[in-house]
Amino acid sequence: MDYFLTEEQQMIKDLARQIAEEKVAPIAAECDETGRFPREVFQTMGKADLFRVFVPEEYGGLGGGVFELCLVIEEISRACGGTVLGYAATGLGVFPIILYGNAEQKEKYLPRLADGEIIGAFALTEAEAGSDAGNVQAKAELDGDEYVLNGTKQWITNAGEADLYVVIATTDRKKGVRGLSAFIVEKDTPGLSFGKEEDKMGVRASATREVILQDCRIPKENLLGGEGKGFRIAMRTLDMARPGVGAQAVGIAQGALEMALQYARERVQFGKAISSFQGVQFMLADMATQIEAARALVYATARALDSGRASGKESAMAKLFASDMAMQVTSDAIQIMGGYGYMREYPAEKRLRDAKVTQIYEGTNQIQRLVIANHLLKEWAAERK
Repeated sequence: MDYFLTEEQQMIKDLARQIAEEKVAPIAAECDETGRFPREVFQTMGKADLFRVFVPEEYGGLGGGVFELCLVIEEISRACGGTVLGYAATGLGVFPIILYGNAEQKEKYLPRLADGEIIGAFALTEAEAGSDAGNVQAKAELDGDEYVLNGTKQWITNAGEADLYVVIATTDRKKGVRGLSAFIVEKDTPGLSFGKEEDKMGVRASATREVILQDCRIPKENLLGGEGKGFRIAMRTLDMARPGVGAQAVGIAQGALEMALQYARERVQFGKAISSFQGVQFMLADMATQIEAARALVYATARALDSGRASGKESAMAKLFASDMAMQVTSDAIQIMGGYGYMREYPAEKRLRDAKVTQIYEGTNQIQRLVIANHLLKEWAAERK
C-alpha cells in the first residue's frame, strides 16, 4: 500500500533497508548463535544519520518522530529482530529526555545521541515491578547536591552496552506511584554496574542484563521533570515506544513472509511448486493481509502520536495487534517450509523466537488489553456525562 511517505521518509526507509540487507543480514545467524552485540552495525547506522531521525532539529536531529523511528525499526527487523533492539532501546532511552528534559539536559545529551556517538537505555523493570510498573523498589535519596541511587533493575535492553540510562526510582515510598522520579545516569558513574548477560530464547543479538545501583551518586541536575514525575514519564515514554515494538513485529513478519514466498515458489512436490496448491496460497494470502493490517495500524498510531492526537489506547492496540500477528505469521512460515523451517540452518525458526518477546516486553499483551479496556470504559463514561 502507498502510505504517502515524504521524500525524506522514503530515503530513511530505503537507507535502513540497505543497511539491513548489506550489514545486518550477513551476521544475523552468527550473532543469534553467539549472543554477540553487533556494535559495528550501530556505528554504521550512526554514520548514516539514522539516530538523527527522531531527535529535534535544534539538537542536531532531522526533526522526525515516532513514525520515522518505526520506519527504521521495521526495515532492520526484516533482517534481524535482535540486532534492531540496540537502536529501538536507544529511542526508548531518549524519549524521556526529549519529552521531559530541560534545555541543559537536552543540549548535553541529544546532540551526542543524534551523532550516534552514544546509545541509551531505559531502566524501569525490576523483579517485583514488571507488569506492575508502579511497584518500583529502587530508591533515590537527596544528599546535598547529589541523589544517591540504590536498587536493581532487571532485563534491561542495552544494559552494559549503553552509555546513558534513564532510571526510574522512588524518592518518596509513602506516595506510591506519585513518589517515583526519573534520573539520567551515565555509564561511568561510580556505583553503577551490570549483571551477567542473560541467555535468551530469542533476540539474542541484543544485550540484556541487570542494572545494579549501589550508592550510585549523580548530580541533582540529572533529575528529569521534577520529583514525583517518574511514573508519568515512564507511562508516556512507553506510549511513545510501543508502536516501535509493533514495527519490530511487522518487520519480523515481513521477513518471514518473504522467506515463505521464496520457498513456496522453489519447493516442488507432486510434480509442481507448492505455491500452486490452494492450501499454501490461502496461508500466504492471510499472512500478507495480517501484515498489511498491522503495518497500517502501527503507521497510523505513530503519525497520531507525532501530531499529539493519540493516547495510550492506540499505542497499546498497535503493539498488541502487531505482536500477535507476528507470532501467527512466523509460525505459518515454518509450517509452509515444513522440516526445513524447523531446522536452525534456516532463519525461519529464529524469526518465531524473535517474535515471541514482542508479546512480552514494554507491557505484556494481557496488560495491553487492560489498558485498551480501561480507555474504552472511561471514554464511554465521559461521552454520557
